[in-house]
Amino acid sequence: GIINVASSTNLLTDSKNVQLVLDPSLQLLSRKQRKLIRQNPGILHSVSSGLQTAIKECKWQFRNRRWNCPTSQGPNIFGKIVNRGCRETAFIFAITSAGVTHSVARSCSEGSIESCTCDYRRRGPGGPDWHWGGCSDNIDFGRLFGREFVDSSEKGRDLRFLMNLHNNEAGRMTVFSEMRQECKCHGMSGSCTVRTCWMRLPTFRAVGDVLKDRFDGASRVIYGNKGSNRASRVELHHLEPENPAHKPPSPHDLVYFEKSPNFCTYSGKMGTAGTAGRFCNSSSPGLDGCELLCCGRGYRTRTQRVTERCNCTFHWCCHVSCLNCTNTQVLHECL
Repeated sequence: GIINVASSTNLLTDSKNVQLVLDPSLQLLSRKQRKLIRQNPGILHSVSSGLQTAIKECKWQFRNRRWNCPTSQGPNIFGKIVNRGCRETAFIFAITSAGVTHSVARSCSEGSIESCTCDYRRRGPGGPDWHWGGCSDNIDFGRLFGREFVDSSEKGRDLRFLMNLHNNEAGRMTVFSEMRQECKCHGMSGSCTVRTCWMRLPTFRAVGDVLKDRFDGASRVIYGNKGSNRASRVELHHLEPENPAHKPPSPHDLVYFEKSPNFCTYSGKMGTAGTAGRFCNSSSPGLDGCELLCCGRGYRTRTQRVTERCNCTFHWCCHVSCLNCTNTQVLHECL
């Protein structure tokens, strides 16, 4: 349910018929998730915003790949790929979980959620010329809420369940690990005799870049069972590397258990759209090149004329005048 919260064609209302969000998939949310929403006024907008940001980032990171993070307006935004156990599924779960955590943590410091504020707990010793202060983004609240809200949509105890929980947490940990210290100078005449510092969230592009790297280095895993009834439920069922020679995946790694489709052709069963009609780069030997992106089927070339504003001049005061420039673009389209 959680990865579909970002579409918008239906209404969720509370017991007093107050609209909470435009969304068709929230009817699939659990009772716990609905309770969390109502316990934290203002948070649902943050959750939806975080998921929209995650979808945009997913599309940007994979814009030049055969799988380009396609979405639809239906109740299942990412399509059937989320029911598989491949790398792409791992990235979807990690980036959406990160999106919720990032957005909620930022919203806390902006004051748009009633149940949280800035993180003021960093009040210990600073450095020789700086001290803790300002308004730190509340990453701890973001991670806690994200864990309770996002993970509660996962059911069962099978390999897919463990994989999804692992990748959800990897997304949250990426936001946490990319936090950076930000400072402001104080002193006479702009001098920096002392600085006030706080912890700031990374840009979501930085989060997407890290998760994309972990997608490329994702670990293939199998279902592990220690076979001891004395072990806790968490310890009893765990993920192990498929290749015993490989080290176990760290909490930051993305994990998968199923080979990805080639995404070359349309398949309703697999939920793949294929690459026919995609634009490619004829001069690139990389993944965005016509040979790889078109899967060896070839491509057609066409030209189009594009008119854009150019040579703009600002006139005091206050308007901008531009010329219209027409250029010819050469486009290559996969067959």
